[in-house]
Amino acid sequence: MNKQTLLWILRLLVGGLFIFSGLIKVNDPVGTAIKLEEYFDVFSNDIAGFFIYLKPLALYIGVVLVVAEVVLGVMLILGVKLRQTVWALGLMILFFTFLTFFSAYFNKVTDCGCFGDAIKLTPWESFYKDIILLIMITVLFIFRKDLPEETPRWAGISAVLTLVISLGIAVVAIRNLPFIDFRAYKNGVNIPINMQPSAQLQYTYVMKKGDETFEFDQYPTDESYEFVEMVLQNPDALPKISDFAAWNAEGDQSEFLFAGNKVIILSSNMSKMADSNLDKLTTLIKDLQGAPVDVIFMAAATQEEIDAFLSQQNWSVIGLQADATVVKTIMRANPGVMILKDGVVMEKYHHNNTPEATDVLDFFL
Repeated sequence: MNKQTLLWILRLLVGGLFIFSGLIKVNDPVGTAIKLEEYFDVFSNDIAGFFIYLKPLALYIGVVLVVAEVVLGVMLILGVKLRQTVWALGLMILFFTFLTFFSAYFNKVTDCGCFGDAIKLTPWESFYKDIILLIMITVLFIFRKDLPEETPRWAGISAVLTLVISLGIAVVAIRNLPFIDFRAYKNGVNIPINMQPSAQLQYTYVMKKGDETFEFDQYPTDESYEFVEMVLQNPDALPKISDFAAWNAEGDQSEFLFAGNKVIILSSNMSKMADSNLDKLTTLIKDLQGAPVDVIFMAAATQEEIDAFLSQQNWSVIGLQADATVVKTIMRANPGVMILKDGVVMEKYHHNNTPEATDVLDFFL
């Protein structure tokens, strides 16, 4: 294999992976912003306090990063300003490698979000993936003088079109909802079923007697063994949803949510909740009065804050509390609407696309 063939293969591999990763995240820029906010919180505590000031900019930074991934990947494959492109990719992969190493070594952010919600990697898997990419980009950087210097006109135009289209997709996804939902609460999911293991969980019991370590399929009755740890043998059987909960002063209300017809208005942060379409939500609530459906307002807030908001809006609905992370996972809008029928997610709406009551009732026919 000659040098040019090797460089071309590396360009395809690196560019293709960046395009794939970027497109998944362009589909859900809000999810990328949520992940960046997690990093900024950790960095502000562990590295420097100024990172906390980047949290309000997380969505804008996220859009720039995910669009850059797609555009730079296309530029690398098509041969657009290759030397500058390799420099940019090198800086980007150094940044990503730092993030994934920090996540893995310090166990601070357990999911880097490298491939959004489509492909889940452990922190160390993400780090090793970035190390491989770093090696490939380093080879391209070392031999950057051997890369073509001329940029074909059609390639340059294609890169500009990629920039415009990627940015457009990101903006549309922010103003609506992700085009493809990879999360555990996507349409068609039966939440209560996914909260249960798919099979009986099987464990190996690691025990110690003296200086020797033993493994058992069942907990030994011999009291001379000292318990060390339990190791799950079939992690694929774990529940796909493990953190869902909704409650009020009367206790957990999850079972109530999973019974019958429910329209749930969700807010992950009431202080940052958009008010531009509250009038549409008010109309929806009024039009559903008397219909065989329960309307719930579920928010990551105290019960007092929820009740005060409902009173202010004059919404005669049930108010429930929820965890902010769960609400953000369910809904990429603040507020948003989720339609549940016997615990099955029928549809989700951004507040910009608040449905009519007739459209909602069609799900319950």
